[in-house]
Parts: sequence; structure tokens; C-alpha cells
Amino acid sequence: MKPYQFFFKPLTDGAVALLGLLLLSPVFLILVLLLSIANNGKPFFFQARPGRNGRIFRVIKFKTMNDRCDAGGILLPDHERLTAVGSFVRKTSLDEIPQLINVLKGDMSLIGPRPLLVDYLSLYSPQQARRHEVKPGITGWAQVNGRNAISWEQKFELDVWYVDHISLLLDIRILIMTVIKVFKSEGIAQAGHVTTEKFTGTVSV
Repeated sequence: MKPYQFFFKPLTDGAVALLGLLLLSPVFLILVLLLSIANNGKPFFFQARPGRNGRIFRVIKFKTMNDRCDAGGILLPDHERLTAVGSFVRKTSLDEIPQLINVLKGDMSLIGPRPLLVDYLSLYSPQQARRHEVKPGITGWAQVNGRNAISWEQKFELDVWYVDHISLLLDIRILIMTVIKVFKSEGIAQAGHVTTEKFTGTVSV
């Protein structure tokens, strides 16, 4: 076992997450108020996601889309439900702030492969599934190397590369690159989409 990965990284995650929540508490409270107004009293988004070794947990994020439905009760397309404040929150990556709570709970790390949908678990190849050998992260190697602007296969390759090369220096590098990406608002969505298309499996890996 790597001392950094199994001892120092969890300690650092907890300390930084707690400090981050304290420092960002004014922003947190303002966004709770604005998103509550925009989303009819629902500022948060909760969803089951797979963590390390596929263990399911509930991820928490700021809710950037409302729950508007068509006449048949079916949710409208993402671009029609994305609110003005939600668009700003997503563009600036402020929707990720509540995940610091997940880090404090031990479900997530500050840095690691992003926690994706539970439905994807059965679609991964054995190699792609290795992304679950570590805790998922708020940001990660794939996020600073294209985020939603690259293909699913490319993201998974980057995730597995991170699993094999995890280190303190790499995590510091990812944190610095994340700050730069946030300021530049790069890779927020796929071309022609508000967010990103769902993963449906890889034909050949």
C-alpha cells in the first residue's frame, strides 16, 4: 500500500474539505438562497453514485436545473430546465461545493475519478472498471484534461492512468490545473449539449 494514498491523502482530504466549507460558507448560503428561489425550494441535487469498489453513496451538488415537465409529465430537455443562476453556477463549477460534505463523510476524495451514474457499472470494460479502485473525486485527471469535451473512452483511460500513478505531486498538479480550468471555463459541456451525453458502453476496448 502507498502511504500517501491510504493515510496522508484521507487526512488531507478531511482537513481541506472542512477548511473549504468554512471559507466558502458565505457563498454557500447565498447560493442556497438563490437556487431555492429558482428551483421552488430545492437548492440541492441528490443522486446515488458508485464510490470506491462500487459501493453506492448519495452525492450532493447544487441543483442547476428545475423540474419542469411537459404535458405528459416527462421532464423537459436539459437546456430548457437549466436556470439562469444554475447556468452561472455550473459554468463556474460552484455546483461542486456541496461535495465537500461527501469528502468529510469519507465517500469521496478531493481528487479522483468523477463519480458517475450507477447505471454505468454494468457497461464498463474490466479495464474501465478499474476507475473504482480509488475513491471518486470532486476533480480529477480527466477533468483537467478535457472534462466533458472529450469522449467517454478518453475519460476512462485518463481515470485509470490516475489510479496507476496517484501521488502527492500529481494531486497538487491537478489542483493547480483545476483552478486554471475553472477560471477559463473550459470543457464544461460537450459541443452542442448543455451537459454531456450518457455513456452507452464501448463497442471495442
